[in-house]
Amino acid sequence: MQPTPDPVPSSPAGGEADPLAADPGGKRAPASQTLSRGIRILEILREAGEPLSIDDVARRLGVHRSVAYRLLRTLEDHGLVGRTEAGRIELGARLAALAAGVAQDLQSEALPELTAVANELGMTCFLVVLDRDECVTLSSVEPRHAVASVAQRPGSRHPVGRGAPGKAVLSLLPRSQWPEAVTEQTEREVREGLARGFMISHDEVIPNLHAVAVPLPLRGRAPAAIAVVSLADQRPAADLASRLRAAAGAIRAALGG
Repeated sequence: MQPTPDPVPSSPAGGEADPLAADPGGKRAPASQTLSRGIRILEILREAGEPLSIDDVARRLGVHRSVAYRLLRTLEDHGLVGRTEAGRIELGARLAALAAGVAQDLQSEALPELTAVANELGMTCFLVVLDRDECVTLSSVEPRHAVASVAQRPGSRHPVGRGAPGKAVLSLLPRSQWPEAVTEQTEREVREGLARGFMISHDEVIPNLHAVAVPLPLRGRAPAAIAVVSLADQRPAADLASRLRAAAGAIRAALGG
């Protein structure tokens, strides 16, 4: 049986309504409910951090098992999800190939710099970009010979007002474009960070972690930042920031400013 296509809403005048228009509750209705559900499944699997059963997926998505099954079959056909030997659902390897294509030139130019910083400082170094009201890790490198290091997985995200990288990103935005959820304390910390030339944070995103970040302004691109994170204050934050600024400058130069 072929799946029933999503209906196209009609406008009061008899024509097609704008599929991106907001609903009466103020939220924008998805242009395609099926596509929206499929994307949500990928998010559910990422958030779970472990393979899920079809029933688990259906429950978290809020749909009948048969609907979840059809969506998963389509995602599986495209390699976006796979199955374990036990038949549970996990993210597919093809997602890694798709992720590598996101800001590919930025990732390519940043990777050597992140690697050099990580190995020189013995700390995990990573690149974040702004995605709506969140800060998303685009690339991350752990030090090669460190006894213990922090894993900062690409794709991890958190509210842009939290953590040193998020505040570095905020510093590149006009105040009028900041999310409403940003607090007065965060605004004060961003101003202080601008005055000293870098952002710091302790225990904000993940308990017991310390981070130092500098903004990475790139012409024609979303605001970005690079940062290092560790389990303890291993070196003066100003020294770490100086090395990060050098890396940021090299990345900017490679991309033409």
